[in-house]
Amino acid sequence: MNSSLRSFFIFLIFLAIGFKGFAQEEEGFSSALDSARALEDNKKDSVVFSAKYVRYATLEMLKYATHTKQIDTTHHNFQYFNKQNLPWNPSMNLGSYGLATRDLLFTPDKRIGFQPGFHALERYLITSDSVNYYRARARYSELYAVGFFFDDQVFRAKLAQNITPHWNIGAEYHAANTEGYYLNQNYADRKGAVFSWYESPSKRYNMLANFTFNKLDATENGSVTNDSLFRDEKVGALYSVPVRLTGQQKNRPYNKWNDYGLFLRQSYFLGRLDTLHKGLPEMEIHPTNSVAHNSSFRQRKYTFFKNEADRSEAFPFGNAELVKDTTTVTTISNEFTYSFYLRNKSLLKNEAKLNLGFQNDLIWYKDSLTNDFFQNSTVKGELTYKFSDRIDVKVSGDQIVVGRNFGDFLYEANADISIGDKIGTVSLGAYSQNKSPEMVFDRMNYTYHQWSNSFDKTKTQNLSFSYTNKVLGFSGKAEYFLINKYLYFREVDNPNNDVRLDRIIEPTQTGALNLLKITASQKFKFGDFTFDNKVVYQKSDAMAVLMTPELYTWHSLYYSGFWYNVLDFRIGTDVRFNTPFRAPSYAINAGQFYHDNAGIEFSTYPIVDFWITANIQRVNLFVSSNFTNQYLAPKGYYTVRRYPMNPANFRFGVSWKFYD
Repeated sequence: MNSSLRSFFIFLIFLAIGFKGFAQEEEGFSSALDSARALEDNKKDSVVFSAKYVRYATLEMLKYATHTKQIDTTHHNFQYFNKQNLPWNPSMNLGSYGLATRDLLFTPDKRIGFQPGFHALERYLITSDSVNYYRARARYSELYAVGFFFDDQVFRAKLAQNITPHWNIGAEYHAANTEGYYLNQNYADRKGAVFSWYESPSKRYNMLANFTFNKLDATENGSVTNDSLFRDEKVGALYSVPVRLTGQQKNRPYNKWNDYGLFLRQSYFLGRLDTLHKGLPEMEIHPTNSVAHNSSFRQRKYTFFKNEADRSEAFPFGNAELVKDTTTVTTISNEFTYSFYLRNKSLLKNEAKLNLGFQNDLIWYKDSLTNDFFQNSTVKGELTYKFSDRIDVKVSGDQIVVGRNFGDFLYEANADISIGDKIGTVSLGAYSQNKSPEMVFDRMNYTYHQWSNSFDKTKTQNLSFSYTNKVLGFSGKAEYFLINKYLYFREVDNPNNDVRLDRIIEPTQTGALNLLKITASQKFKFGDFTFDNKVVYQKSDAMAVLMTPELYTWHSLYYSGFWYNVLDFRIGTDVRFNTPFRAPSYAINAGQFYHDNAGIEFSTYPIVDFWITANIQRVNLFVSSNFTNQYLAPKGYYTVRRYPMNPANFRFGVSWKFYD
């Protein structure tokens, strides 16, 4: 059965599920009405379940108090299903859903300690920190699908249910299959999570647990061989365009990530408990003392495979046909925290918090030649003071005191000052970071790349100022970075054009560099029309090293309507644009973007999309036409050297939510 027929049958199954869900809803309504009448006759209360009774929390939310958020049932931004093309976090990539991706804008990594250094597929991972925990008076489930008859086919399913009033369990499953537009651009993933949240009847004890799994499979084609693809009048079907790696079936070249995690958190509130919104779904429990223990296990495996001769120069010079380079990282972490809260009777308006923590990480690192064991011990502290409900000040610090990454630290200070709804909020921030090189910079034992280094730590100083005014629909942020010993990959010098040096990369460390980043967002409303705008300006004395554009803009104009009091919809268009920048190349087997010797800056163009999103009862859907201006100009574009971006395409997506 070909993919189109398979997609069609999947679509029919989804429709059947949807219609069955609506039929059950009608039957449920009739039964609920009879029950409601019986309860009224017996002088008892009845509850009509709605989305406000389905709430969730994240690990970050539950670290300091017990509070939840209502699930989002709107169709706002529903059309942005592809994490590569999020307008607020754009990327450069290899041109097809799921393939290697790098941030287009400068985004600092504030993590410290041991890191493997593989980031190309990170956007697609489900991790323990990203899991949502639910509290639902009735069973909550959701089905989500994108694609059907198109190259990108994405499916998600989620289920959460309270076993008792105090214990919720759930699971989510994600699957994607994409074919791309050029040979060997297939991507597939299978990922998900099983999660549980238990809160004792006394509201003092909480337990969070989850198991996450990710299997990401990105086929590699080594890029197209035609460097003038969009100027060549002879080019026909894109799938017939020659590429550098053509192996099929068991010889298919790929990068695979396997990532498994297990997480358990137990916390206990001591002393007085303060309650907000008692008896309501949005009830909050705030302790005066708490202790917690987090324990986690994570194993990551990165594999590159090929089994064909390199006839089209996709790799550095060599005669290896069979390549299977693998890195495995296993981490066991334990964290202990104690929190103390000091507040008066005006709950949360004048409050001081002190959080202290200690974390130990055990790390097993294995590559093609070595098998090492490392450990790190980190002390953590955070002091927060909230004065009235206008000023919130926080100072925090993480310092590695023992282990391989001894001396790493992150010290940070933030202050939020609310001047009033009409005037807005001002936020001030600063941080200082001392970070060890990621492992890929210090050591590589792969077929085409080998090195052993001892680089200095990267030091980053940051100052930021932001202003937000919700009444005006404006937000802006200015950030200054001073980075010393910045690390990146570059192609080795080759002044004599020696073919034996082509495409060989090496890690490189710079001196000091400066970066100013200014971000501004403005929303205008004209009746039923909304005009969203985002502009990012970046200026550095090392723009070519950072490989990022000086200017990025995104604009979205849409009309909102309500049809026959049933269909809530938006119809609009997006335009995004960035100025030319030094485009990176991609080292296939190392999974790294790098600074090549060619130094090409591709022409850039506005990219125009059209879309419709809608909501009817509990169903959200979207239809989008992406890169629509290709039918006029340009014929195509690049963000990574030799890897053309997707051509114009059409997408359809739908989700169902059930919570009764």
